Amino acid sequence: MKALFEAEKRKNISELRDNQELKSFSKQWIADVSRYKYSYNFSWLGRPIIQFPQDIIAMQELIWQIKPELIIETGVAHGGSLVFYASMLELLGENGRVVGIDIDIREHNRREIEAHPLYRRIHLVQGDSTTPAIVDEVYGLAAGKAPTLVALDSNHTHEHVLKELTLYSPLVTRGSYLVVFDTIIEDFPAGYFHNRPWDKGNNPKTAVTEFLAANDRFILDRDMESKLLITVAPGGYLKCIAD
Repeated sequence: MKALFEAEKRKNISELRDNQELKSFSKQWIADVSRYKYSYNFSWLGRPIIQFPQDIIAMQELIWQIKPELIIETGVAHGGSLVFYASMLELLGENGRVVGIDIDIREHNRREIEAHPLYRRIHLVQGDSTTPAIVDEVYGLAAGKAPTLVALDSNHTHEHVLKELTLYSPLVTRGSYLVVFDTIIEDFPAGYFHNRPWDKGNNPKTAVTEFLAANDRFILDRDMESKLLITVAPGGYLKCIAD
């Protein structure tokens, strides 16, 4: 029965991947709801998570499958994603930890994160994720930890994301994932993010494209994107296939 179920699932995902009309409709839906800060409307165990529910489910699947000893996230905001990752590691029952890096961890958010029951699994690092001192600190925290999963969700400019990809991809272990959020920016109309330094042509997806052209340790998990349809990370689920 399990084999039949898995075969049916693969068939469904394949058909979704080939349905260009549905894919286009999904991207338009994301653009429309994003005008209302759709992702700001959700929380995880009391903290705003600022993610689409579909991507939360996807990360849950990956964490349960990989069983990482360490999860590294750039971009902390309110800390909801950190708490989510910590809760998954708590369910796994081992000694997994989450490292959250942000250039500005606001004091009220830090207080809430540190007061959370799952904070014992969280380590906060304040500073620019691409500076040598921060990178050295994170590498020290990652030493001997495997599997390691990395999620990038901070400054969304091409230059910054490409630096993060280059700096943190070596920490991702074979069979684990490097997830780049907000690659959807490339699919939005030019000028949509008029008050931000990123836009069409200058965003996480363009950085991923350049990164993959020069790195053979990672491949796109196209099935993840296809089955989600509604995701802020199309082309952003990168699977590590080599040591």
